[in-house]
Amino acid sequence: MPKKKTKHSNIEDHNGIRISYHEKVCAERMKTLFKAIDEMRLEIKQLRVDVSKGKGAINLLIILGGLAGALLGYFKWNG
Repeated sequence: MPKKKTKHSNIEDHNGIRISYHEKVCAERMKTLFKAIDEMRLEIKQLRVDVSKGKGAINLLIILGGLAGALLGYFKWNG
């Protein structure tokens, strides 16, 4: 004897469709989030490289300024 479809079974089918749609939407959101996180990681690495270059440039300027100050002081007070 075939099973009759009841109102209860229609609700279960509808809920199954809603859940699968929800899972699809969530999977797409997760994919988007992972892509955004990967892009942020790349940007952070690039910013670290830029900051390191900036620190190196500042150190070079400090050294050159110190040498210029030492030479100027030597020639001004000892020369």
